[in-house]
Amino acid sequence: MIVFTRALSLLLSLVAVAWADLTQFVNLTQYLNPVQYVNPYLGTQGGGNMFPGVVAAPFAVVKLGPDLYDGTDAYSGYLPDGNVTGISMMHESGTGGAPKYGVVSQLPVVGNVTNPLANLSVARAASDQPQVGFYEVFLASGTTVQLAATNHAAMYQYQFPSLQSNIVVDVSHVLLSYRGLGTSQNYIGGNISVLADGHYEGSGTYNNGWNLAPDWTIYFCGFFDAPASSSRVFSGNGTTLYQYGTSNSTSGTNRLGAVFTFAQKNVNSRVGISWISSAKACQFVNDEIPSGTALQTLVSNAKNAWNTGLLNKIQTTEYDDLFTLWDWFRCSTPLMQVLQPVSYEEQIRSLIDVWRNEGYMPDARSSNYNGRSQGGSNADNVLADAYVKGVRGQVNWGDGYQAMLKDAEVQPPNNFDPESPDSSDKEGRGALPDWLKYGYITPTYNRAVSRAIEYSANDFGLYQVASGLGNSADAAKYLKRSTNWRNHYNPAASSLNFTGFVVPRDANGSFVDQDPLSCGGCYWGDAYYEALPWEYLFNAHHDLYTLIGYTGGAPKFVKKLDTIFQPNLNPSGAAQFNYTIINPGNEPSFGSPYLFNFVGRQDLSVQRSRYIAKSYYNDSPSGIPGNSDGGAMQTWLLWNMIGLYPLTGQTTFLIGSPWFDLNIDLGSGNSLNVTTTGGNSDTAYYVQSLQVNGQQWTKSWVTWEDVFANGGTMDFVLGPSPSAWDANGAPPPSPAS
Repeated sequence: MIVFTRALSLLLSLVAVAWADLTQFVNLTQYLNPVQYVNPYLGTQGGGNMFPGVVAAPFAVVKLGPDLYDGTDAYSGYLPDGNVTGISMMHESGTGGAPKYGVVSQLPVVGNVTNPLANLSVARAASDQPQVGFYEVFLASGTTVQLAATNHAAMYQYQFPSLQSNIVVDVSHVLLSYRGLGTSQNYIGGNISVLADGHYEGSGTYNNGWNLAPDWTIYFCGFFDAPASSSRVFSGNGTTLYQYGTSNSTSGTNRLGAVFTFAQKNVNSRVGISWISSAKACQFVNDEIPSGTALQTLVSNAKNAWNTGLLNKIQTTEYDDLFTLWDWFRCSTPLMQVLQPVSYEEQIRSLIDVWRNEGYMPDARSSNYNGRSQGGSNADNVLADAYVKGVRGQVNWGDGYQAMLKDAEVQPPNNFDPESPDSSDKEGRGALPDWLKYGYITPTYNRAVSRAIEYSANDFGLYQVASGLGNSADAAKYLKRSTNWRNHYNPAASSLNFTGFVVPRDANGSFVDQDPLSCGGCYWGDAYYEALPWEYLFNAHHDLYTLIGYTGGAPKFVKKLDTIFQPNLNPSGAAQFNYTIINPGNEPSFGSPYLFNFVGRQDLSVQRSRYIAKSYYNDSPSGIPGNSDGGAMQTWLLWNMIGLYPLTGQTTFLIGSPWFDLNIDLGSGNSLNVTTTGGNSDTAYYVQSLQVNGQQWTKSWVTWEDVFANGGTMDFVLGPSPSAWDANGAPPPSPAS
C-alpha cells in the first residue's frame, strides 16, 4: 500500500499557540514536551474534517477513534454531535468528497445483546477528551473508553458500569456517505473466527469511497486481557440474524462479527491490523503491544515519538493515503521536503513504484487504488519539484521521467466515473487527445479549462526534469507545451471592467462565451473545477511574465490581481470571505496573494496574505477556512508564518513576512534561521530590509540553494508601513516566458 503524508496534520493543532503565544510556538525546541500545546480539535468542525483521534507516531498506519452518526457524512469518523456507532482503527484526516475507512471496530454495549445487527449506537455522556497519543470517550451507557495505539495496533481500555459488559466486533462496520453522489463505501464481505484461547482473527472487504476503489481487504487480530464468559459469532442480512452463537467462525457476504461478553467491569483489548494477513496482524499486535502493556506506556511512547520525531522541528506530519496531490502540490509536498527529506525521498520512490506496478502514477490514492484525478497529473509537479531541489538518493530518475512521459503522452482508459464519464479521472490525463491535437482542451471534456491550466504546469515539470537529465529535445518540446494555457486566453472576455480571461474553446478555435465570475457548479462536470475563471487566470506560475504582458504591464496587473481581494464583487462567493473573488478555502487561490512580488509590490503580497491568515484562520475547532484537504490549508498558513511561498516545480520561493523568529531543522546538521526586528505579526509586518546569509538582499525571492540546500539565515527588519526595499532587485524568474 502506498502511503503519503498529510503534511502538518498534527502541528496544525499547534497553530492555536501561534495566536496565544507566538514565542512559545516557534521556540518549541526549548520544551521537553511540546505535545502539551497541541489542540487535537483544531479544524474538526466547520468543514475542516480533521481527525482528532490517536495517531501514535509520524507515519503510523493506525488512526484510532470513534465513528459518529448524525445523518451527515463523518469524513474522519468524528463529529461533535451524534451517536457513536463504533470505535475503529482506520481513518482519513481533513478530507472531503466522501468518508473513507472507518473499519476494524469495536463497540461497547451494556446489557443483553439479543441482536448484534440492530442499531446499537450510543450517545455520548460528555465531550470526548483527546490528547496526543490518547483519546477518551464517555458514553451515555455509563461506559468509559480510553484509547491508545502504536503503528499497527490499538489498545481499547473499557470501564463498564455493570457486569453486563459486551464488546461487539462488527466486520461490516464502515463509514458511509449520505450525499447521494455514488461515492459511499460498501461492505462486500468478510470472515471472523474465535480461537480456542479466546482471541479473534479475520478480515473485511470493502470498496468505493471518494476514489471509487474496487474491492480491498484489511486483516485484523484481537485479544482481551481476561477470558470472555461467552463469545458468540453472528451473521445476517440487514438486521435479520441468520446465525448467532452456533459456531465459532463464519464467512461470506453477509454482515458478520462476534459478541464478547465479560463478567467484569474493566476489560482491555489489543487489536492489530495488516494489509497482508491476519497472521501478520497478530504479529503486529503482539510485537507492538505485548500482553500486560499498560495503556499509559503507549501514551507516553506516542508523546515521545511526536516530541522527538517532528514537533521539535517546528512542524509535524503523519503518513496516510495520498489524498490528494491536487491539494498538496502547492504547499504541502514542498514543506515535507524541507522537514522530512528522508521520508520525502521514499515517497517520491513510492510514486514511481506505483507507475512500475500499475502503469500510472497517482494524483490521489486510497485503499491501494489510484483515483481520483481532479485536474492534471500532478505527481509530475511533485517529481519535478523534488528533482530541481536536489532529491537524488535511491530515486531512479530515469524511471521517474518515464512515469512522467506516460502521463504526458498516453491517455489512460476511461473508468466511466458517473460524475465525469467523458474520460478517465482515475489517473493520468484523461483529456490528453485534445491537448495533443489542438494545444487546448475543448468542451468535449469536463473541467476543460482547469485541466488545461494544470496540464501546462505538468508539462513544465517534464521540461524541468528533461533539462536536468540532458534531454534537450524533450525539454524544448515540453517547455513549448507548458505555454498552451495561453490558448485558452481570450483577450476579449470581460468582467468588472477588465478584459482577458481563460475560457473554454471549441474545436474550430472559437472561444465559448463565459462569465469570468461564474464556473457553473465548479465541479466534475463543469469547465472549471472548484474555482472561478478569475482565479485560474493567475495559476500559470511558470509563465507569469506572459500574463503580465497580456494584462498591459505591471500597473495594470497589480490592479487586476488586487481586484480578486475586494469585497462584494462575487455574487456567487462565500459570505465568510466577504464575497471576494478569491476563495481562501480552496487550493487554486493559494499562490495568488504572493504574485505581487512579480511586479515590484511585495508589500501587497504581505498585506493580502497576512489578511487571509489573520482573518480566516484561528485556534478553534472551526479554525481553518475550508476543508483541510489533508493538511493543505494548514501548510499554506505555515508557509505564511515562515515568510516564504514555494513555487512548485521551481527552486524559487517568494518572500513574504515571517510572524516571529524561528529556526527550522533541515537535517544533516543544517538549519534555516529566521530573525525579525522591529515588527509584530498584527500591525507591523511590512518588510523594511532583509539580509540573506549576512548579505543585504533586494530581491523579493530566494532560491532553494540560497537558504535550504545547506541551510541559511534570513534577517528581517519589519515595520508598520510599506517600503520599497526590493525596488532595485530583479523580479522572480518566469522560466516559460
